[in-house]
Amino acid sequence: MAPLIALLSGFGVLRLIGFAGISALDGWQPALRGALALMFLLTGVAHFTKRRQGLIEQVPPSLPRPDLLVTVTGVLELAGAVGLLLPPTASLAAWCLAALMLPMFTANVSAARRGLPVTPLLPRTAIEIVFLAAAVAAAL
Repeated sequence: MAPLIALLSGFGVLRLIGFAGISALDGWQPALRGALALMFLLTGVAHFTKRRQGLIEQVPPSLPRPDLLVTVTGVLELAGAVGLLLPPTASLAAWCLAALMLPMFTANVSAARRGLPVTPLLPRTAIEIVFLAAAVAAAL
């Protein structure tokens, strides 16, 4: 739920800053990219903090080296967050993050099916649709 809150509140705050006269944020797309960057900063950092073990447990058992997969996805999320903030790479970063969310969502589905403590599948699917829609909108 924290990533959704970061995305929505970040977008609102950045739009308000844009309305207040900061030209770099004067538009929905720069604000959305900034909000997505905030969200992926939050989720990327989680791959290296106390949440790490829970994320490792969510990796489907059929995949090798869950610890390495969590590290790689964390690095990709952090790199994507930076890429969203740089105009020349923002669109590509948004597309890449949208693509990254797809296998990560399947890991959430697997974790829910295995009875791990994750967001229930129906709300998680709705939230994932919001994340994907935001990434695609930021990419266009």
